[in-house]
Amino acid sequence: MAMGFTSTARSVVGLVRSGNEDSGLIDSHLIAVADGMGGHAGGEVASAIAVKTLAPLAAISRQHNIDADSIEDLLLNSLYDIDDEIKKVARANIELTGMGTTLTTLMLYSDGENKKEQKVALLHVGDSRCYRLRGSSLQQLSHDHTVLQELLDQGTISAEEAQDHPQSSFLTQAIVGDGTLTPVLTVIDVKPKDRFLICSDGLSGVLSEKEIKQGMKISDPQDALTYLIDKTYSLGAPDNVTVILASVDEQVESLPFTYLGAAANE
Repeated sequence: MAMGFTSTARSVVGLVRSGNEDSGLIDSHLIAVADGMGGHAGGEVASAIAVKTLAPLAAISRQHNIDADSIEDLLLNSLYDIDDEIKKVARANIELTGMGTTLTTLMLYSDGENKKEQKVALLHVGDSRCYRLRGSSLQQLSHDHTVLQELLDQGTISAEEAQDHPQSSFLTQAIVGDGTLTPVLTVIDVKPKDRFLICSDGLSGVLSEKEIKQGMKISDPQDALTYLIDKTYSLGAPDNVTVILASVDEQVESLPFTYLGAAANE
C-alpha cells in the first residue's frame, strides 16, 4: 500500500438528455472524465475511447522504476493515441462522423529520484473541469477551452456577462480525430488530504464555484456527491453529470480500475 487516490464517483443522465455520453475512470493513481459529443451514439463512443485508451497508464503510474519525465510524456502522448483511435473508428463507421470528446485526467506518480515525493499531472482538453480543495481553499486547476473563456481572458466580457452568454458551450479545442491538438500538461504539487474533483460541464456549467466548494467540503464523500448531484438536478440538470471526488491518502490499496458512464456500458 502507498499514497494514492481514494475516489468516489457517479455518472448520471441529466433531466433533458435521453442517454449518457459521459465516461469516467477511477483508479488509485489515475482518474478521468470525458464528455462526448457528436450525437447520442457518437458521443458515447468517443468518450469511451478516451478513457479506455488511458486505462493502461494506471498500472504504469504505480511503478517506481520509471522516471517522472517518461510518465509525463506517456500521459501527454496518450492524447494523440486517443485522437488517432477516434479518427480510425469514425472512418470505419460513417454514422460516427463528427464525434469527439473532452478529457480531463489526473495522474498521481512518484517525483523523480525521490520516490517518496508525489506529483499530480493534469491533462486537459475541453470544458470539463478539475478543482482542488486544500484545507478551506478551493482552486480551479483546469482552464476551459471555450470561446467564452477566451472572451473572459481578453477582457471583452465581464464575469457577470458570461453567466448567460450565448457562446458558453462553444469549444475551441476538443479531441475530434483531426490531428490538430495542442495539449498542455500541468504538473501540480500534492499533499496528503488534498481533495480533487473532476467533472463534466453538466455539473460545473450549472453550479457556482461557491456551491461546488460547499459540496467538496462535506467530509463523507458519498454525501458530498449526493449534495452536488442533487443540487444540479434541482437547477434543471440540462446535461449529463459525471463527477469524481478523490482524496490523496498515504495508504491506499491498489484496486482494479473502474469505468463510469458510457464506458461502463460497453
